[in-house]
Amino acid sequence: MKYLPLIALTVAISACAAQPPAGVQSVGQSQQPPKAVATCIAQKWADASQQQVVSQNTLANDQAMDVYVPGQQPPNGAAAVVRPAYNGPGTWVGFRGNAAGGQATGAISGCL
Repeated sequence: MKYLPLIALTVAISACAAQPPAGVQSVGQSQQPPKAVATCIAQKWADASQQQVVSQNTLANDQAMDVYVPGQQPPNGAAAVVRPAYNGPGTWVGFRGNAAGGQATGAISGCL
């Protein structure tokens, strides 16, 4: 009986961890690792805009990254949100913000 609160807490944390971050629209999933997906997105945006693209590791060992739309800056700029898949293997990708949303998500989809 003394483990019941610990079990309940573990279940609650697991349920929260299995949801996309607030304010992020889901774009899709890839079987590629997060770093490969983030690099692809950054390259497509840099090539299309001829501008520098900022990416930021949000989890050690390149397991999660935010790739900012050209001209946007951390921490609050529009960005592709690249995370390990919430269910199963692979990578989940979302988009936060509204800067050039259609163009940005089109480039993201090309990397999935």
